[in-house]
Amino acid sequence: METIYCQGCGIRIQTTAKNQPGYTPASSMTKENILCQRCFRLKHYNEIQDVAITDDDFLKMVSSIRDTSGLVVHVVDIFDVAGSLIKALPRIVGNKSILLVGNKVDLLPKSVNTRKLLQWLRAQAKQVGVNVADACLISSTKGHGISELAETMEQFRNGDNVYIVGTTNVGKSTFINRLIKESTGYRDVITTSYFPGTTLGFIEIPLDNHSALIDTPGIVNKEQMAHYISAKDLKLITPNKEIKPRVYQLNDGQTLFFGGLARLDFIKGDKQSFVCYFSNQVSIHRTKLEKADELFENHLGELLTPPSMESIDQIPPMISDTFRIDAGKYDIVFPGLGWVSILGDGATVTAHRPKGVAVSIRQSFN
Repeated sequence: METIYCQGCGIRIQTTAKNQPGYTPASSMTKENILCQRCFRLKHYNEIQDVAITDDDFLKMVSSIRDTSGLVVHVVDIFDVAGSLIKALPRIVGNKSILLVGNKVDLLPKSVNTRKLLQWLRAQAKQVGVNVADACLISSTKGHGISELAETMEQFRNGDNVYIVGTTNVGKSTFINRLIKESTGYRDVITTSYFPGTTLGFIEIPLDNHSALIDTPGIVNKEQMAHYISAKDLKLITPNKEIKPRVYQLNDGQTLFFGGLARLDFIKGDKQSFVCYFSNQVSIHRTKLEKADELFENHLGELLTPPSMESIDQIPPMISDTFRIDAGKYDIVFPGLGWVSILGDGATVTAHRPKGVAVSIRQSFN
């Protein structure tokens, strides 16, 4: 019998084990575009089903491209670079040229300097040992930068395959769908969703008679905020339109809560501006530092949301880091959530975040 793969996620289709990956009813095998039951329900009902594939399975599958020739396009989420930049990428994919692609640029405020952002992306990659041939900014949903990236891919691939690699939830499949749509007119070739782990196998889209564009399974990185919250909360913290900066004039001894997923205490410094860049759907609550612990204890999942009550038990305990910020413009970055720009003559701040999700400082892009 011919081997058939799901057009949505790349898993091998089977018709016998209903609770195993790749299942589809035998009656569906006559259709032109065959989807596994999981992708069918995801596409038509936005329902996600758990599958028996481990994080190691995903990693082994992607590592199988190490000994092949081709170009690697590494897609990262510019709102979660720390969580979506794969530090072990050279070891996983071998000695290949790597294009670094920052996705979701359409969601940035217009005040962001994209040249500085690209420089920072390159520096972040180099810092963890990922040397890139070039870096680009795109929007998978709006199509910004896609044609320029396609030209860059053509320049570096030398007629070989192009492997699209990334962690879960960075927009790889959306990017490929956009690329295919602009090139051929076909829509929604690959299943996409907010949920991590949508692609379960390699999906090959021919580029010519000798090479293909290949979507690979998302690598799971437990440093991503997405793995600690419900699908409902993930939709809230994931921006779906341009972020509107929210400005707070704070005195020392005040605290900002970003839902109940992060918190920033202004410990010491003159009154100054704190500009917050988070999904427009994330509530920001200001309070006095002396009341912050009590507020968190009594109102997490209610006033301080997300997380919703269903996510609370999944979130690791909160831990904190204290930073001394010099005069100028600096960002406190909460990966997968957003960042706060501090504009003033210096400050001491304490950033609270779930254990495992690292907070960092960078020079502001504005």
